[in-house]
Amino acid sequence: MKTAILATLSLIASSALVKAFPTPFDQLRVFKHDEPEQRLIQYSEDSPAKWMTQDDIDALMRAGIKYMDITEHEELAPVSSLVSHSAVFPTAAHYQDEVAPFIGNLTTQNMHDNLQTFSDFHTRHYKTKWGAQSAEWLHGQISQLADTTDYITVRKFKHEWDQFSIIARFEGTDASLENQVVIVGAHQDSVNMWLPYFGRSPGADDDGSGTVTILEAFRSLVENGFHPERPVEFHWYSAEEAGLLGSQDVASDYQSKGREVIAMLQNDMTGYIGSNGEVIGVVTDHVDDNLTGFLKTMVDTYADINYVETKCGYACSDHASWRKAGYPSAFTIESEFGESNHYIHTSEDTLDKLSFDHMKEFAKVAVGFAVELSHQK
Repeated sequence: MKTAILATLSLIASSALVKAFPTPFDQLRVFKHDEPEQRLIQYSEDSPAKWMTQDDIDALMRAGIKYMDITEHEELAPVSSLVSHSAVFPTAAHYQDEVAPFIGNLTTQNMHDNLQTFSDFHTRHYKTKWGAQSAEWLHGQISQLADTTDYITVRKFKHEWDQFSIIARFEGTDASLENQVVIVGAHQDSVNMWLPYFGRSPGADDDGSGTVTILEAFRSLVENGFHPERPVEFHWYSAEEAGLLGSQDVASDYQSKGREVIAMLQNDMTGYIGSNGEVIGVVTDHVDDNLTGFLKTMVDTYADINYVETKCGYACSDHASWRKAGYPSAFTIESEFGESNHYIHTSEDTLDKLSFDHMKEFAKVAVGFAVELSHQK
């Protein structure tokens, strides 16, 4: 009954909005093949996955319940030969002199300008043309930076929908470490929880903030000549809001190719300052404990604000896909989870509610994370 009521209200709201706001429906994505009527959804490590309709899935989102859509990746699980390193991380920062110029070159203006454009797309929902267009714009910004070197590649990681993920890779100088990789990630899509396919969803904080935070970290590393020992990659995932679909595709692909992911850091929502003041939230549940300990060291060493431990629940962002595949992953968020931005998933998730100085602190941590772990010792 609850599902039927929600579906009816959504249909009524959609019809009213169409009359009041003529949406260009040619912007809506049409799948190349029929979508399944149900998807396999997991919303707890302790409960079996369930087949659910899209109406049921939308109801989960509106209720704030995090989930993974594992329809295509039901068998994704750790491969022991690829994760034997997971317990070994530095206990202190060793490359502060190397990191310093990269941090010194970070600017809030770049993040502001990029986020202004990125959040101007009507929505970045992964099934819409706007979502595909925003990915093309972001890919262009990243490629323009990478074109200045011959050891950085940028590629589109394509999915069954039009909005692709983006992978920018610094090749390493040590050939023996070629199969290892350090990953810094964020997700690029957005969603309006009441009108997912065509409701206005600027997604300035969720996750435009994380997107431009790691873009600024990437820019500074590129422009100041970062050339790591082991490969370092920056990832911008599609379809996080639909159950971590994009990052599951990428993690599954890396696992199938036998790639050893040393560590993965997710940046999801980095711009909002909660009522308890300016802090960096370090998530402590559903993450790799040893990598999270190293992450705290990065905050203590490179940020000008303190961290606070927090929990966000099962499958709350793309780090969960890498954890499911058995790789060490960690997650930073803008505040203690309960103090995070309550405007997300609505048309009110806009720039005016964010602090770019706050985002810069996360960019510092991302730079330190990438540089420190790019070294074998």
